[in-house]
Amino acid sequence: MKRIELTLPSGKKVTAAAGVRALDFTQTFDCDPETVFAVRINNEIRALNTVLDVNAVLEPVVSGSRDGSAIYRRTLCFILAAAAHECFPGTRLLVGHSLGYGYYYTLETEKTPGAEDIAALKAEMQRIIAWNQPIETDTVSYRDAAALFESLGLTETRKQLNYICPPKIAVNTLGSFSDQYFGPLLDTTGKIKAFDLMPYGEGFLLRFPATAQPDCLPVFEDIPQLFAVYSRYKKWGKQLDVTSAASLNELIHNRTVNDFIDTAEIFQQKCIADIADRIRDRGNVKVILIAGPSSSGKTTTSKKLSLQLKALGYRPKIIELDTYYVGRELTPKDENGNYDYECLEALDVAQLNRDLIDLFDGKAVKLPSYDFTDGRRYYNGKTLQLDVNDILILEGIHGLNDKLTPLIPAEYKFKIYLSALTQLNLDDHNRIPTSDNRLIRRIVRDARFRGKSAATTISMWDSVQKGERLHIFPFQDNADAMLNTALDYELPVLKVYAEPLLRCVNPLQREYAEASRLLRFLSNFSPIPASNVPGRSIIREFIGGSDFKY
Repeated sequence: MKRIELTLPSGKKVTAAAGVRALDFTQTFDCDPETVFAVRINNEIRALNTVLDVNAVLEPVVSGSRDGSAIYRRTLCFILAAAAHECFPGTRLLVGHSLGYGYYYTLETEKTPGAEDIAALKAEMQRIIAWNQPIETDTVSYRDAAALFESLGLTETRKQLNYICPPKIAVNTLGSFSDQYFGPLLDTTGKIKAFDLMPYGEGFLLRFPATAQPDCLPVFEDIPQLFAVYSRYKKWGKQLDVTSAASLNELIHNRTVNDFIDTAEIFQQKCIADIADRIRDRGNVKVILIAGPSSSGKTTTSKKLSLQLKALGYRPKIIELDTYYVGRELTPKDENGNYDYECLEALDVAQLNRDLIDLFDGKAVKLPSYDFTDGRRYYNGKTLQLDVNDILILEGIHGLNDKLTPLIPAEYKFKIYLSALTQLNLDDHNRIPTSDNRLIRRIVRDARFRGKSAATTISMWDSVQKGERLHIFPFQDNADAMLNTALDYELPVLKVYAEPLLRCVNPLQREYAEASRLLRFLSNFSPIPASNVPGRSIIREFIGGSDFKY
């Protein structure tokens, strides 16, 4: 019998017969086995029931970690789908976007689910969890998967098999219900400790714990403006009958995707035009502050908004907030001793406000420049003076934080928050996370314009997201307007660039788990060539070839 060598987290090496499961080694990890949600096997995150058949380095994926939290949420979604199948047979359960540590769901019925419906769903979920039912993952043939999904009414999952055609398909099973998820699940339902269902909009929210506190639910914080943006795009997608990866793949397969591309671009441009109209209607706006998380398309949005404002008679002037860095020697450091360029204190807020006030008073102002190599600010004679129809645009992560512009009257400011919030799902029960969309954008851009590998970009992503949670997301509800910068055809375009980069991340690298997950995610889309992308599309900011100058 074949023997394999396994390296445990302690560094100890053991031999075992090939065919043992990862679950058999949870007792050897230095943690409570009940908190082990999955196992990292040669830097790939796999379910606990995975069979080990080669030499491997093992590491637990535990509750309270980012990866553990993703597994918890994915499993909770599966339990909800199984409960809905039991409570409302023949009714489609549709997942939406995330909101306040929850996912928005609707039931495809003629009426909004009432309190009794939601209570019945929650009770069934609690029953499934209390019974501590095992969750199985089996590999079935293409024919059997197609028949299974048809029998369960999983229409979008079945439709996707017309365009993604592997000979064998992994299927998750819980009791009499089966579904497909694109990542590992918990081995049993009993490991779910906290969740809730609450009515919201025309559906309900499936609420889950924050990563840092895995056993309790945070206080719900509503963001109605963001939900309104999502609802507008979701309605638009339904009108065009493009709401899933399968329906988008159908357009690509039928060679009719170009009309959808044009429609998506026009709709986004109309949303930008609507914001420009609101700025004009306010009448007294002197400065537009644009903020959004990494790779949300701030630079291109600024340029597209400038064009709309010009059409309304304005002459936009852009000030780059990066030029107001205080200088390396005055920049605060984070807990690891690294310069924290993302904190507000890294900017010379006092000088920025003095310059803005002088500009609004009609004075000429010397604009700074910043040398990122030497880490110092300097002046090279560049000046700015505002005329009657001039309007300022400031783009940066702190734009929605009033501490950036404390001396500027509120009526002078118009704040815009950007979010890459696609309305597409992979299928009825698998959503497309906004953060995945942005990460893939950044991987492509960093490789093409900054010489960074996919592994390098992935390694920085946790830090980037930490900065977003501290400096951007808490202020998003301060925005006067929100803009969705996602384009529903962009992932098939980015796929062409991202897949070769992700395949270069090897199993000896820590980032291999995330690269593998993103490759599985992108495998759901048929490719669209870059030649189909308009020259002024936001996507050009990441793939190149833009008509704009950056």
